[in-house]
Amino acid sequence: MTADKILTSEQLPAALAAWRAAGERVVFTNGCFDLLHLGHVDYLEKARALGDRLVVGLNTDASVSALKPGRPLQDQTSRARIMAALAFVDAVVLFGEDTPLQLIELVQPDILVKGDDYSIAGIVGHELVLERGGQVLTVPLVAGYSTSRIVAKARG
Repeated sequence: MTADKILTSEQLPAALAAWRAAGERVVFTNGCFDLLHLGHVDYLEKARALGDRLVVGLNTDASVSALKPGRPLQDQTSRARIMAALAFVDAVVLFGEDTPLQLIELVQPDILVKGDDYSIAGIVGHELVLERGGQVLTVPLVAGYSTSRIVAKARG
C-alpha cells in the first residue's frame, strides 16, 4: 500500500538503517508538492536516479500556508498519499518547521537534491551533508511547469 511509505520521524530511522545495511544510498529532497505535475514527476525521478532510495520531506499544511499565502490547495494527507504513490519515491515524511534542516539531520542523506533554480550554497542542509562526505546536487527542471502557473491558468 502506498500509505505504508508515509513515515513519521520516529519510523524513518528503522527504514534508513535497513536500506543502509543493504548498502543503498539515500537521496533526500523536499517541497510542498501542492499540485503534482510533470515538472515535479521529472524532478523526483531524476533525484531518485542519483541513488537507491528517495526520501521526500513534505511540508505540512501550516508550513505551506506560511510560505505561500492561500495555499495549500490539497491537504497534507492527500499530498502525502499522491507522493507515496510514485514508484520512485521510497518514503514520505511530513515536516512543519520553516526549513527541512531537522529532517535532513535525521535522514543524514548521502545525496541532497534540489532543482537547478537553487545554488548549492542556497540549499538548506548543504553544509551538514558535505561535512559528512555526501553530495549536494541540483537537477534540471522542466521549463514552464509550476503549481503557481497552473493555478493562475485555472483561475483565468
